[in-house]
Amino acid sequence: MYDFRPNTIIGFHGCDLEIRNKLVNDPNHIEISKKPYDWLGHGMYFWENNYTRALEWATKRANEGTIKTPAVLGAILQLGQCCDFLDSKFTNLISSYYLLMESEYEKAGKQLPKNIDVPDDPYEDKLVRKLDCATIEHMHKTILNIHKEELSINGYSDTVVFDSTRGAFSEGGPAFTGAGITRKSHIQVCIRNMNCIKGFFIPREEVPFPVL
Repeated sequence: MYDFRPNTIIGFHGCDLEIRNKLVNDPNHIEISKKPYDWLGHGMYFWENNYTRALEWATKRANEGTIKTPAVLGAILQLGQCCDFLDSKFTNLISSYYLLMESEYEKAGKQLPKNIDVPDDPYEDKLVRKLDCATIEHMHKTILNIHKEELSINGYSDTVVFDSTRGAFSEGGPAFTGAGITRKSHIQVCIRNMNCIKGFFIPREEVPFPVL
């Protein structure tokens, strides 16, 4: 009964300025990420209540030359039926789907994908998360197939298809000497059902308050 997330949250998406403006002006044409190393599976990604991290991400991509002008897109989100990895119910769930996937790979004589480091990451945070992505997508695919089968047989389904996934991540090394807090700790949200996105906006800059 606590799986549905009806509350509204603010998400921030780091991107190129052109993409930000396009989505603000034409919010119904969304391209989702389907990279094999997406941390929470396929969908549209947001940093939950973390404008600074979104801008850092976009700035890094601009410095690498993969985008032209770094920008941040704001979004009003409701997560709906959320596979929330901050909830033990769902970490247990994904563990069970990993075992199913592991068995299928073994029967097929295939090797499981792995989470691996990138060469320029001194903290070894396993930033390329092919195993996580494959496991999450395996879960979503299995659940969707069960849902469709139940609909076909019964005309209805009791199997819930997830609208979104959510997770907390430690990244970037200690914030200070001896710290357990990491510099890039964040909560990430992946939207699968685009109806969870209620609208986009251009984040405004803060001004001093109170004004004297």
